[in-house]
Amino acid sequence: MRRRVKKHLPNAITCANLFSGCIGIVFTFQDNLIFAAYAIFLAAIFDFFDGFASRVLQSFSGIGKDLDSLADMVSFGVLPSAIMYMLMLQTRQIQHVSEWLNFIAFLIPVFSALRLAKFNNDTRQAESFIGLPTPANAILIASIPLILAQYNNLTPYVLNPYVLSVFIVVMCTLLVAELPLMSLKFKNKDFNKNFYRYLLLLFSAILILFFKFAAVPVVIVMYITLSLIQLKFTDHTVISGSKK
Repeated sequence: MRRRVKKHLPNAITCANLFSGCIGIVFTFQDNLIFAAYAIFLAAIFDFFDGFASRVLQSFSGIGKDLDSLADMVSFGVLPSAIMYMLMLQTRQIQHVSEWLNFIAFLIPVFSALRLAKFNNDTRQAESFIGLPTPANAILIASIPLILAQYNNLTPYVLNPYVLSVFIVVMCTLLVAELPLMSLKFKNKDFNKNFYRYLLLLFSAILILFFKFAAVPVVIVMYITLSLIQLKFTDHTVISGSKK
C-alpha cells in the first residue's frame, strides 16, 4: 500500500492542478475573472507540491513529467489566455482598432507550449530555468483582474487594447527567451547557496503583506532581477550548458 501511495501521490497532486485549471476556465466562461484568477493560484500551489512530493518520496517517472506538462498547459497556458481574452473584450473601444486584435491573447498558450516543450528536452534546465516559467507568467496574468478590483482607478490605463497587446507580446517573449532564471527548489538548507531564494521569499512576503495582489508584478520583476544578479556572481552559466 505504501509503495502505491508513494508512486501515485505526486501524479494525484498534478491532476488536482489540472482540475483547478479546468474549473478556472469555467469561471472565465461565466465572466468571473476573480475566481478564475484564484484557480490559477490554487493550481500553482498544487504544481509546487507535486514536485515537492516527488522529491521527498523519490518518485520520478516519465509519465509524471509528461502529466505535469499537460496539466501546466491547461492551468498556466489556456486558462490565463482565456482570462486575458476576456480582459481584451472589456477594453475601451478605440477607433480603427480591429476586434481581431483580441485574439492576440491566444499567443499565450502557444508560447507556453513552446516553453514547456523546451523545458522537457533542454538538459540545461535540470536545476534552473531558461525563460520565464509558465506558472510565473500565469500568476502575473491572474493578478491583473485582482489588482483592478483592488484599485479601480487603474482600470482606464490597464484595460487598453494597446497596453494589453504589448504586455502579451512581452510575456510571450520572456517565456521562450534565453534568459537564465533561478529555480525556487531548495536542495538543501545552506544559507549561502540559497541566499537569493531566501531574499526573494522575504521581500515577496513583505510586499504581499502590504500591497496584496498589487505586489505580484513587482515580485516577478524582482525574481528576474535577482536571477540575473545571481548569474553575474556565479562561475557557471546556464547558457553555456553547465549546471549551477
